[in-house]
Amino acid sequence: MSATPSPGRVGDVRRQNLALVLAGIQRNGGATRAQLAAESGLTKASVSSIVTDLLESGLVRETSVTRDGERGRPGTGLVLNPARGALAAEINVDYLAVGVLDFTGELTFHETVERHNRGSLPSDILPLLVTMAQRAATEAARNGVELLGGELTVPGLVDMERNVVLGAPNLGWADVELSEELPMLLPEAPFGISLSNEANSAALAELWFGHGADHATSARFRFRDFLYISGEIGVGGGLIIDSQLFAGPQGHAGEIGHVVVHPDGPLCACGGHGCLETFAGQEAIYSAAGIDQDVTSQQMDQLLSRISGGDGSAVSAVEQAGHYLGIAVASTARVANVSAVVLGGHFAVLEEWIAPALHRSLDHHAPGLIPEGNLAFSGLGQTGALRGAAATSVRRILGQAYELIP
Repeated sequence: MSATPSPGRVGDVRRQNLALVLAGIQRNGGATRAQLAAESGLTKASVSSIVTDLLESGLVRETSVTRDGERGRPGTGLVLNPARGALAAEINVDYLAVGVLDFTGELTFHETVERHNRGSLPSDILPLLVTMAQRAATEAARNGVELLGGELTVPGLVDMERNVVLGAPNLGWADVELSEELPMLLPEAPFGISLSNEANSAALAELWFGHGADHATSARFRFRDFLYISGEIGVGGGLIIDSQLFAGPQGHAGEIGHVVVHPDGPLCACGGHGCLETFAGQEAIYSAAGIDQDVTSQQMDQLLSRISGGDGSAVSAVEQAGHYLGIAVASTARVANVSAVVLGGHFAVLEEWIAPALHRSLDHHAPGLIPEGNLAFSGLGQTGALRGAAATSVRRILGQAYELIP
């Protein structure tokens, strides 16, 4: 790997141009050399030289002949290479998961293992996750996909620079450094493994693959600014502003699960009282519904069965969650100045029953704040955080693509 050039040298210009070309290919899902030159403002000769490097590095590949729009002449298309990819791993309170995302955005492998992780030490969890990551890497190799990097996402506040989980109350973790453990997930990856917050990763997945994506079903459902709310054992959130994740000065923005919705409410895992999580988190809903089982998937199945059967406690528990969710959304959306909300996790599973109570609460506490049609539920299922984490890794790799080019 060559030494980093000093500012102002030709190497820096080359890096910038490389990034421009890659961004154009990724943004459009493919492009010709002529299109890339027109979009970037670079000469055709410069683009051709950069593309040659990218082809040799294996980051892009040529596609079948297409039309570039210039005098009808044929041009060879260029796309990101699906034979390159990134690993995603997730630690949550009640499960572990891994996934592989290729450079075209396809989730080619996904595995989830249900496990109670509350109170478990990293030394208990990481070996299990490493084994899962090895299975993912083996399957990727079998499919001809080389994994260049990855990301581990967790349900807590993180310091990405130091690879430290600052606090994950529902896991019982505080100031846990993972610098030594992260490389074990993918030892040969040239771009290593980074660390992220689960709700932020899911918010980015919603931006890139869900309601913020170009393929969203209609213009009003393509959100550039929105609050994403993740429903798991806890409740997390991520803010997307102008199609970018807004993490705040310390990286902790969007923690809607710990917005106080009832001053005299129950004690929360964070140490406060009356947080949204204590009314709208999975365990809070199950408890209010009178459901007590060890296996989380069975709890959700039982909750859905009881609601469908008209069980009063179950219906009331979900309606209460929707009510307090509306209070938190009203407060957070006013402060953050967003007018769209996307809900994922168990909120999406419970959409049919929680949406009416949420709408009523919003109409009562903040009429008109979230316009009709701007309250949406994620369609990414349990893969949201994995997709966002892996896609973030892909973007990080593309941003450092010069490291793969002599």
